[in-house]
This record gives sequence, structure tokens and C-alpha cells, in this order.
Amino acid sequence: MIRVLFVCHGNICRSPIGEYVFRQMVKDKHLEDQILVASAATSTEELGNPIYPPAQAVLREHGIEPYGHQARQITKKDYDEYDYLILMDNWNIRNALKFWKEDSEQKMHLVLEYSDEYSGEVDDPWYTRDFDTAYKQIKSGCAGLLKHIIENDL
Repeated sequence: MIRVLFVCHGNICRSPIGEYVFRQMVKDKHLEDQILVASAATSTEELGNPIYPPAQAVLREHGIEPYGHQARQITKKDYDEYDYLILMDNWNIRNALKFWKEDSEQKMHLVLEYSDEYSGEVDDPWYTRDFDTAYKQIKSGCAGLLKHIIENDL
């Protein structure tokens, strides 16, 4: 089983969008028994909270129901348990390395590394208020990630 963990600062906006979009893509390809998807935060600020309402709204606008999410923080053992650690920006990488110390297995990637349409980082919509752009960027990265996993791991 391939395990994918989406990571952002608080686990209430970008990483849950990634988790739910990617989970839907996996389901659409009937790969649920081969790919496990989750998300987590680098901080403790939102622990236990649901997806931020505007992030829920953008998912629902695209036919994805964000059910049962509770923000959680990454752990040291997540590095060993997941094959892909998909982060949204370079601050997420720096903060994650406080837990994981190094990326010796090169599991950490920005989501937009997999996008054909966008590059760089996904700006935090908590601050920009632009949930539509964050959704489009994350969806593009997720599509490329799934293609990569299908071609290289399955």
C-alpha cells in the first residue's frame, strides 16, 4: 500500500483540501485498496478542529464532502509510515524538519512539484482568502502526484 500524507501549517485549509481532493481522485480510479491518504499540521494551533469553513465550501462546490476531519499534528513516526510527504510551502518543509530532522529518503515534496500548470508554493488561503486558487493549485498537483504514483509505484 502506498501512503500519502498532505501537510500544511494548521491542517484546516490546504492539507485537508489536498487530502480530500486526492482521496476522491484515488476513489475515481478505484485504487482505495492500494493508496492510503491522510493529512496533518506542523503546528498545534488548530488541533482537533474541523476543516475551516471556506475550505469546506470550496470542496463542496466541487462535489467533495469533507466529512469527519479533525486537525492533527505530524509525528516523528509519520516519516517512516508514509511514502509521500506532500507539503504546501517551504515554511511547512522547515517546520516538518523539526520533527523529521532530515529527508534522507527524499519523501518530502511540494505539491506543486507534480503540477503541469503551476509551480512554487501554494499560498495559505487563511491569509490570502483565495480558496479558489488554492483549490485549483492543489488539485493540479494532486493529479500529477496520482499519475506519478500510478506510473512508478503501482
